[in-house]
Amino acid sequence: MRHSASPLFGPGGVAPIVRAFQNPGTAAGDVTGPNENQDAGAAFPSDVLSHPPVNPNQPEMALPSGDPFADAHPRDPLAGAVPDAPPAADGVPIHGRRHMAGLMLGAMGVVFGDIGTSPLYALRQTVLATEGNLPNHVAVMGSLSMIFWALILVVTLKYVLIIMRADNNGEGGTLALAALAHRSPGMTRRIKATIGIGAIVGLALFFGDGMLTPAITVLSAVEGLKVESSAFEPLVVPLSLAILIALFMIQDRGTHKIGRLFGPVMLLWFFALAGFGLASLLRTPGILAAFNPWYAIQMFLHAPWVAFVSLGAVVLAVTGCEALYADMGHFGRKPIQYAWLFLALPALLLNYFGQGAALLRHPEQAEIAFFAVIPHWAHMPMVALASLAAIIASQAVITGVFSMTQQAVQLGQLPRMEIRHTSATDYGQIFVPRMNLALGIGVVLIVLIFKSSNALAAAYGIAVTGVMVIDTFNAGIVAGKQWRWSPLLVVALFGGMGISDLLFFTANSLKIPEGGWLPLFIAACVFVVMDTWRRGRRVHMEKVRSESLPLSLFLERADKSTTRVAGLGVFLSSRTDVVPGALLHNLKHNKVLHERVVIANVVVEDTPLVPAAKRLEVEKLGKGFYTVRIHHGFFETPDVPQALEEARRFGLALDVDTATFFIGRETLIPAERSELGKLRNRLYRALAANALSPARFYHLPPNRVVELGTQIAI
Repeated sequence: MRHSASPLFGPGGVAPIVRAFQNPGTAAGDVTGPNENQDAGAAFPSDVLSHPPVNPNQPEMALPSGDPFADAHPRDPLAGAVPDAPPAADGVPIHGRRHMAGLMLGAMGVVFGDIGTSPLYALRQTVLATEGNLPNHVAVMGSLSMIFWALILVVTLKYVLIIMRADNNGEGGTLALAALAHRSPGMTRRIKATIGIGAIVGLALFFGDGMLTPAITVLSAVEGLKVESSAFEPLVVPLSLAILIALFMIQDRGTHKIGRLFGPVMLLWFFALAGFGLASLLRTPGILAAFNPWYAIQMFLHAPWVAFVSLGAVVLAVTGCEALYADMGHFGRKPIQYAWLFLALPALLLNYFGQGAALLRHPEQAEIAFFAVIPHWAHMPMVALASLAAIIASQAVITGVFSMTQQAVQLGQLPRMEIRHTSATDYGQIFVPRMNLALGIGVVLIVLIFKSSNALAAAYGIAVTGVMVIDTFNAGIVAGKQWRWSPLLVVALFGGMGISDLLFFTANSLKIPEGGWLPLFIAACVFVVMDTWRRGRRVHMEKVRSESLPLSLFLERADKSTTRVAGLGVFLSSRTDVVPGALLHNLKHNKVLHERVVIANVVVEDTPLVPAAKRLEVEKLGKGFYTVRIHHGFFETPDVPQALEEARRFGLALDVDTATFFIGRETLIPAERSELGKLRNRLYRALAANALSPARFYHLPPNRVVELGTQIAI
């Protein structure tokens, strides 16, 4: 089972992020900056309108247009065909009900972790948001009605039934949807740039939201102890911290073993939600009238401002809805839809209505709405089960952060980091030590600062609503431009959804002074880092380009005064049309060339995985020179030696075990006048200096690597 269930980008973060974050014309190179395979300037059109030619005496090479999601696949049939799209998960033949049940069970454990733990706090916060300004009956019925219709309209109609139709090569998620929208015909450059910026903002919001989910879910579950006895209250924060710290400490062991328990535990959790909710509902069946939207409207008529403020809490019931779409690549559309419609949604509704019934009977129990439906005999077992469900939801988000970090690194949006695979069979099981440490410290600090789920609820939700707005915009473009829906239908349907999303977003914006600033601050920090890295890479690569020697010119003179020695030299390069800097430095200092020279160029494709048949492109240049373009998906970790072993079927037999790998090691120094500015320049150089070694990132054999250094002023 592969995991990810981030509220924004889902399992393993399988959202196909195409060229929004990558200059398609560059690939793994000989420069130090983390992920040399990216020209970070391609994220926005204005950054890459033009590039200096390699040599002023030669025509400038064709470079990417700079559109955030520009199609970068080579059109020259000799340069390589567009990789076949991976089969959609729905395309996997479902052999009977047992297979479908297995996929549904897996989805229960991965997809619904976040939204499945929302009953711990959603209705409680919505009712408390009325602050006693409404009669209890109006507050409970109106709050419940808003939550019901949010689940129906936002999750079921918008995501499950409409947006899940917009799959990108079988994958889903905010970035997949943005890529799909960007490929729509008849789009202006400005709209394409808006889509690309929205995708990057969504990624930053995801990291901001990723720190809050573990904190609020674990705190909400453990707070059930103080319902049993006030003597347990001092233990809530220490116990929550212990659970969270332990969770982060075991990340390096992988989740593939405990992941097998996720589905059954969450299934038990949903059955418990449904059972206890139904028992409470049957005692006060009149609560079913809250299905009528009039009760929600009545709240706005009775106290418009109070009702509007409560929308900021209603959104807590739909956090995690984007995971349903993002996890489509792992489980397929139908298993997720069936699991939602026939298991998760009924269980959530029964529990919410059960909580509402309990609050009608006992208004004073609003502070413990979730545990108000739990009988005394089941209270402590339910606290334990809630804690397990919270851990599962947290684990899914943590894994999602790892996956999105991997994608951001592969696509040149973040510096190179160590990425460990923790399972030999499940590719999505990865561990990113640096991100795990940052996330763990952030979550611990959040718990220590806010200390309760009530306080955290004020910070939670604004990132989710921001992504909802982005998704609605992109889905409307796909529906109108690609599905050919009637313009009136698109405007009416997606316009209505957009207004709803904006209402949720505006209501959550009121939380900014109370704590909503936190996810925005985290997202802003992430965005600054990503934007600095992107701009720094653009300046860096332009500096390298301006000093590069065209490969064709070099080959004309290669044999005139150069000593050739036996063996194979492999040079990693960001381009295949210029001479790698490491090769020039080797020739300058050692004054020899290997008998066979391979210029290796790694290209990140816009699909999660690249088929083996499409992995390599080999070109013989003559005089013992070859270029090898290695294609891999953004969900794969490049392994250059292993890829070169496969070159034999292209007529290039390489003895990789005896090859020498040359990489460039650049020391960055500030230029007198830097385009980045003083602070950004310092940040970029710090990021570059702390990047993972190219030798480790590309799995080069350490005892066969030669690094040749130079200084570059940026």
